[in-house]
Amino acid sequence: MTEQATSPVLAGHKLVEALIAYGVDTAFGVPGESYLAVLDGFHEHADKIRFVACRQEGGAAFMAEAQGKLTGRPGICFVTRGPGATNASIGLHTAFQDSTPMILFIGQVASDQRDREAFQEVDYRQMFGPGTLGMAKWVGEVHDPERLPEYVARAFHTAMQGRPGPVVLVLPEDMLTQPITAPVVAPARPAEAAPTPAALAELRERLAVAKKPLVIAGGGGWTPAATAALQRFAEAWALPVGCAFRFQDLFDNAHPNYAGDVGIGINPKLAARVKEADLIVAIGPRLGEMTTGGYTLLQAPRPVQQLIHIHAGAEELGRVYTGELLINASMSQAALALAELPAPADVAWRDWTAQANADYRANLEPTPVAPLDMAEVIRLLDAKLPEGTIFTNGAGNYSGWLHRFHRYTGLHRFGKTQLAPTSGAMGYGVPAAVAAALLQHDRWAVNIAGDGDFLMTGQELATATGYGAKKLLVVVVDNGTYGTIRMHQEREYPGRVSGSDLFNPDFAQLAEAFGFLAFKAERTEEVGPALDAAIAAGRPALLHLRLSSDVSTSRTTLSAIRQTALKSKGA
Repeated sequence: MTEQATSPVLAGHKLVEALIAYGVDTAFGVPGESYLAVLDGFHEHADKIRFVACRQEGGAAFMAEAQGKLTGRPGICFVTRGPGATNASIGLHTAFQDSTPMILFIGQVASDQRDREAFQEVDYRQMFGPGTLGMAKWVGEVHDPERLPEYVARAFHTAMQGRPGPVVLVLPEDMLTQPITAPVVAPARPAEAAPTPAALAELRERLAVAKKPLVIAGGGGWTPAATAALQRFAEAWALPVGCAFRFQDLFDNAHPNYAGDVGIGINPKLAARVKEADLIVAIGPRLGEMTTGGYTLLQAPRPVQQLIHIHAGAEELGRVYTGELLINASMSQAALALAELPAPADVAWRDWTAQANADYRANLEPTPVAPLDMAEVIRLLDAKLPEGTIFTNGAGNYSGWLHRFHRYTGLHRFGKTQLAPTSGAMGYGVPAAVAAALLQHDRWAVNIAGDGDFLMTGQELATATGYGAKKLLVVVVDNGTYGTIRMHQEREYPGRVSGSDLFNPDFAQLAEAFGFLAFKAERTEEVGPALDAAIAAGRPALLHLRLSSDVSTSRTTLSAIRQTALKSKGA
C-alpha cells in the first residue's frame, strides 16, 4: 500500500521521506548546491535519518557501496553535478563489478539550462550508460517532480533484482524545489527467481556421477540464510567449496569442506584442483578474470570441465562461458533449493574433498620473514579481535596476506566480514571501514591498507572522528612503493623502475592530526603491544607498519622476481 497524499511537500523532502520509508537510516555524500532541497529534507527528518558528509565523493561512494554489501539493500550516496559525479564514479564502477546494490543520486543543472553546457553540466546517461560493460544497471533523470516517488521505487527495485548492482538517479535542481503531493510508493521487495524442478533434477544427476566436483561460490545477493543453506548442501554432498575472488566470507573458512579462495594469489594446489575437476558448480560468481586466473583455470568459451553455472542475472549466463547446465536463479532461492537436494547414500569424492581442505590448511603455514612478518601480523589481529570483526582492504599486494592467512567466518554467523573490491579499486578500504564502523558500531572494523592505497582516501579519517566511530583500526603497510606495479615491472622489465616509488608522510603523525591514536612498528614483536593499546583505546587508531620494499607478496620477493625475469630473458 502507499501513503495517502497530504499537503504539498518539497520534492527534495519527499525524496528523503521515501528513503526513510524504505528503511534507510544513513546516507553518505558530499553536499552540493544542486541538491540543497534534499539536504534541507535531511535536516527536517534528522531524527530518522542521518546524512554523513564525507571529504571526497569517491570516499562517499565507497561508503555507500560498503553499506550495500553490509545490509543487502541499496547503499545510498548523494553527490553534486559534474566533478562530484565524476569523483563518485569509482564507487559506482566498484558496485557494478561487485554486484552490490547501490543508488547514486546526482544533482543536476536546472531544467531551463539543459543542453547549453551549463556550469558542471554532464549527460549522465552517456557518462554511465547502462549495459554489461557500463557502470550502472539503469540511469534515470526526473523531470516531472510528481513522478519522483515512482522513479525512486524503480531505482530500488532495479538495484536489487536479478544481478544486484548500482543505479543512477539524476535530480534537476529546480525539480527538487517544487511542491508535490504524490505519495511515497510502497517499500521495494525484489522479485526472486528460483531454479526449475527440471534444472535441479539435471544438476543432481550430473553431480551424482561426478568423480572430482568443486563448488565455487561468489557474487552478490547472498543472505545469511542462503549461506547457511550452501553449507548444508556442501555437507550433505561432501563437496569441496572454494570462494570466488574477494567473496571469502560466503563459506566458513574453518569448515572441513573449505578449499580456499579462487582469486589473485591462489594456492597453486587449488589452481591445479580447479583444472583437474571434472565438474564445476559455480553458484553466484560471474566467473570473471580474477576468479578464473585470466580465463585459464576455466577456458573460454567452453571449459574442459563440465560447468553448471547458477547466476541471478540471465544476461550473464552464457556471456563468457557456455556450460552443460545454466540456471537463472537468485542466490536466496538457489541455495535453499540445493540444500533440499537429496544426496546419495555415499559419494566417490570424500578423499578429494578432504585433500582440498588439507591443501588449504597447509597454505596457512607461512615462511617466516624478518624483521616484520605480515603473516604474523594477521594472526595477531585474529587472536586479539573478536569473531565477526569486519576486515576491509583496497587494491595492492599487501592484501594477499589478509586473503591468505585470515580465516573468514561465514556470512550466516555474523553477517558480512569481508569488504573488498573485486574491481581492484585502490582507496576502497578506508571508506569501507569507516562506513562499517558507523553503520555497525557494535562490531570492530579493521582496514588493511597499503601506503599508496591509504593516501587515495585517507582524508576520510576525518569522517570517522567527526561522526563518532569507535571500534575502528587502520593498519597501513608502508613499503614506499606501488607494490603491485613494481612487481609487474620487475617481471616484465627487470631492474627498470619507473613511476612506482612513493614519497610518504609520517602516517602516525597524520593519523594523530585526524584525532586517531597512532602507533608504529618495524619489528614483529612490536605489533602485539601496539594492537593491545589500540584495541583498548576506546577511539579510532592507526598502526603504521614499515616493511621492506623487497617483500613483494605472501609468496615471493622483488629480488626473486627480478632474478627469475633476468634468467628468462637470458640476461
